[in-house]
Amino acid sequence: MAEMIYRRMGNTGMKISAISLGAWLTYGSDSVEADIARECIQLAIEHGINFIDVANVYARGEAEKVVGQVVKDFKRDDLVISTKAFGKMSDDVNDRGLSRKHIMQSVEASLKRLDMDYIDIFFCHRYDTDTPTEETVRAIDDLIHQGKILYWGTSMWNATQLQEAVDIADKYLAYRPTVEQSLYNMLDRHHLEGDLEAKLDEHAIGSVVYSPLAGGLLTGKYNDDIPEDSRFAQQGGEDGWMAERFDEHRIDVARQLTAVAQDYGYEPAALALAWAMDHPNVDSVITGASKPRHVESNLKALDIEMTAELEAKIETILNNKPYGSKRASVTPDVDAFPAL
Repeated sequence: MAEMIYRRMGNTGMKISAISLGAWLTYGSDSVEADIARECIQLAIEHGINFIDVANVYARGEAEKVVGQVVKDFKRDDLVISTKAFGKMSDDVNDRGLSRKHIMQSVEASLKRLDMDYIDIFFCHRYDTDTPTEETVRAIDDLIHQGKILYWGTSMWNATQLQEAVDIADKYLAYRPTVEQSLYNMLDRHHLEGDLEAKLDEHAIGSVVYSPLAGGLLTGKYNDDIPEDSRFAQQGGEDGWMAERFDEHRIDVARQLTAVAQDYGYEPAALALAWAMDHPNVDSVITGASKPRHVESNLKALDIEMTAELEAKIETILNNKPYGSKRASVTPDVDAFPAL
């Protein structure tokens, strides 16, 4: 297995592993036992993954607790830990959004759950239409000056929203956002590609992407049937929120991509990760792992060389399907992606 690749996050001096580990829908929830979660995180770090992504809303704070407990076995300064705020955390009307009040309280609460002194990257989990962006930017800037946050970024913000944040930061000589976290994979390309990637280039802002395997669809495990222990089944199957992302068209594309991977002797999941990692704006792909073998499987992406021939075969499949070309600039309804 090839050694881990480390990339600068945008134009910052900090380097993050090209493959990272995320806690969405896994750690701290009923779907993954604590011992298995610990084993996955430990294995990831031992194999060179230094970036671990969580959020306050993941399992309502429990994911942060699990990650915080496990990483105590490692040197804190060797790791890059991110968390997020925006989603509803309680019935309190102010316990959501990106107001100064909620950001300040959220960061304090996250630090306690993680049992850490600082957060490496703080993400605004969505754009808040109810709060002036100036209020958000200046609150985060204060937290950076306090040493509680080192860098900040956005998640699922579009090009216009990102430009607004940059303009406000420049106006007040505040810290700019340095990274955007987007949904991105072979089947979901419309948020990152197009207007947003141009804006990232313009301001040298980094990008880390989540769901690079399209919820497991690009692993090939759904090509013939739905495994009982799969994430799709655990999230309600055809009656759950993932159903619209598992239609027959997308499954057909996954089958074709599986065939290409097999022709080259690659695992489908590894090929999908390598494809996402190959995007020039992507600094890291955030992977999920509910079993230790998933960590090992994901790391095989490091062994894949995305040749022009391989890229062309993949593009032929993707461009023949109604999921957008490399230059699509449609901004999706972010509420369709329940990362909150």
